[in-house]
Amino acid sequence: MKAILSILAVLFISLSGYAQDKAPVFKFQQTTHDFGNLQQGPEATYNFKFTNVGKSPLIIQRCTSSCGCTIPKWSKDPIMPGKSGTIAVRYATKDKTGSFNKTIYIQSNAKSLKERFELTIKGSVIPPAKVNGNVKLKPSKQ
Repeated sequence: MKAILSILAVLFISLSGYAQDKAPVFKFQQTTHDFGNLQQGPEATYNFKFTNVGKSPLIIQRCTSSCGCTIPKWSKDPIMPGKSGTIAVRYATKDKTGSFNKTIYIQSNAKSLKERFELTIKGSVIPPAKVNGNVKLKPSKQ
């Protein structure tokens, strides 16, 4: 009985390794984007570009963010091996001021040491300043 269990364990481990070798793999150009200083009001957007460097189709099941002001958008179609895709991220600056650091969580069938991949956007939202009763925007320091 122990011999059968040992053989099954070895077979399972071998097949798991084979499946991992055939798995899709994300290769992002960058996983963090710094917007720098943004004026309060308009939405800020950034496209995280990636390539599937694995050996099977990459399927993004879900993207979520650490807050409702950050909205990810991605292709629902599989990304074939060697092909590229993007995850577009929008950050709403309306009614926001100060520094921000938001995380986008990606759940997919890609090979990973963690349960999910994480992307980060950061920056600072500069509010309008009042000068003699008139609204004047502070200059951006980029």
